[in-house]
This record gives sequence, C-alpha cells and structure tokens, in this order.
Amino acid sequence: MKGILRNEGVQAVLGWLLGSYLRIVLATVRWRHENVACVEPVLAGDSGAIALFWHGRIPLCLAMAPQWWRKRTRAFVSPSADGEFIAKALAMSGFPAIRVSSAKKGDSAKARQAVAAIREAVTWVADGGALVVTPDGPRGPNEVIAPGAVQIAKRSGQPVFLIGIAANPALQARNTWDKVMFALPFGRGAAVWEGPLHVPADADEATVARLIEDWSGRLSAATRRAESLVGRTVD
Repeated sequence: MKGILRNEGVQAVLGWLLGSYLRIVLATVRWRHENVACVEPVLAGDSGAIALFWHGRIPLCLAMAPQWWRKRTRAFVSPSADGEFIAKALAMSGFPAIRVSSAKKGDSAKARQAVAAIREAVTWVADGGALVVTPDGPRGPNEVIAPGAVQIAKRSGQPVFLIGIAANPALQARNTWDKVMFALPFGRGAAVWEGPLHVPADADEATVARLIEDWSGRLSAATRRAESLVGRTVD
C-alpha cells in the first residue's frame, strides 16, 4: 500500500480529489465562526501568526481559509506518503507547504530535516507570514500538541491562535488514530477561535511543557465547543 501511495500519479489524483472535496465543503457547508474577531488585528497588520487545529479536522480545514487568505499563509505538512497528497490538496487552495517530519530517536537524517523545516517556519512567521499547523500530526497521540509548534512560536515571537472545527452531518473514522472527520455537503459547520497566545522568549523546558498541556486542553475545548454549536455529540 505504501508503494502505491508513493506513486507520483496516484499522489496527483489523491491530491486533486482531496483538494476538490475541501473546496466543496467550504462552498456548501454553512460555516459559523465564534470569536473570530480575536485574529482581526493580525489579519489587518504586518505581524506573523501560527494557527493550530487538530489533525483529524484536515478535511474541514478550509473553514478558516477566508481568514488566512488575507495573509501570506503556508501549511506545515508531513513528508510522508499521505502528507504528499495533503500538501498537493492544500496548494490547490493557496496554501503551499513547509514539509516537516517528527524524527524518531536515533534517526539523524530525519532529525536534520525536522530542524531545517522548523528553521524555515520560524523565518517565515517572523517575516510576517502565517503558518497553519496540525500539532498532533502526523503520528499522534491524538489531540496532544507536539513541541515543534510551541518552539516555532517561541523563536519567532509571533502569536498563536487555536481553532476548533466541526461539522454536522459528518462521517468520522473511529478506527484511525486521529478520528478524522469528513463533512457532508450542505450541512452546518463551526470554527471556534481562541488567541492570541504567546510563548515567552525565555521559556524553559518546564514552561514549554506546561504550555503544551494547557494549549492541548484549550484546543480540545474549542473543538468540543464547535461540535456543540453544530449539534454534534462525539464520544
């Protein structure tokens, strides 16, 4: 299966299919935004920003596209086989990717790639660009922020926004690690915004760990709030 997914033609088809689906969801779902005013100063100004939403809501992610289209925006995407077609799909909607991997212990090559990607992301955000990140991807655990997004915020000095997204009716894959959700057309959707949040420039490891725990809980709470706004109960 991995060999098939790595095929360039297969990736192109999958990317087009996902990209087309994302645009259909954006166009046909009645999207409601709560507290979106919190991001307005950043959208209207010159500062950069980091947007976090859970990996399982990638099929709903264009809910926030009208906001991030107002800035130069890129997406942080895994270099894995599934990340390739996700990157192609997002590029169709104007969000080119910075490719990053969560390196396993002892994998020096991937570690160097991860460092290079984080450095590129820090430069992008510090120069006024926006970066969209699924901070629990690409491997999980589900709804737990990995340190990379926090480090980008710390090094760039730019604000972080949390976005909880949900739709109803929607199909949800319970057997995937991220419980991915697919909206059905012509339903209701919600995006709940929170921020701006900041990481102190002098934050030590203990402070970063506390922020990860706090922000993970707040992003999950925003996601549950979005679910409640569309009348969806998720176990």
